[in-house]
Amino acid sequence: MKETKYILSGGTAFAEKEDLQKLSDYAKKGWLLDRMVFFGYELKKGEPQDLIYSLDFQKHADDEYFMLFEEAGWQHVCTTGHATHIFSAPRGTKPIYSDIETIIDKYKREKHFVGKAALSILVAMVFLLLFDIMSLYGWLPEAAGTISDILLVASIGLLIVPGLPYLAYQRKLKKLRNI
Repeated sequence: MKETKYILSGGTAFAEKEDLQKLSDYAKKGWLLDRMVFFGYELKKGEPQDLIYSLDFQKHADDEYFMLFEEAGWQHVCTTGHATHIFSAPRGTKPIYSDIETIIDKYKREKHFVGKAALSILVAMVFLLLFDIMSLYGWLPEAAGTISDILLVASIGLLIVPGLPYLAYQRKLKKLRNI
């Protein structure tokens, strides 16, 4: 039976470098990344390795996409959400992104992805707010207002999930553009 360990992520939008360094540190101790899980990573016990990790965002990645990384010395480790891919390579391998323009493109893709999710939730919140206002004026039954209140509060909580990463990627892009 393989030993498994779970570690928390700081969030790829907020602590990408720190997370990848943490994974490298664990790999040196023989704990290798197996997959990303809700709010973290699942590691499997194996032989200690001096690996570096890199993260990329690419929707609809195909065989050619993964082959490009493989040819550059990077091994695909896992994918989550059909768009977030983690690769590993021996220390000393040339980074996947080595210039500002490609790093900016990477974060623009991810910002766009989480931005679409945040916008969808925001639109739903506006409709719920309208239902709430309509029930206050008696244009809808009071029960509809109560239900929209509950859904509105829930949607505020849901908006945080893509909204905060969107703002974090926006901040990263602003910093990169000022370099």
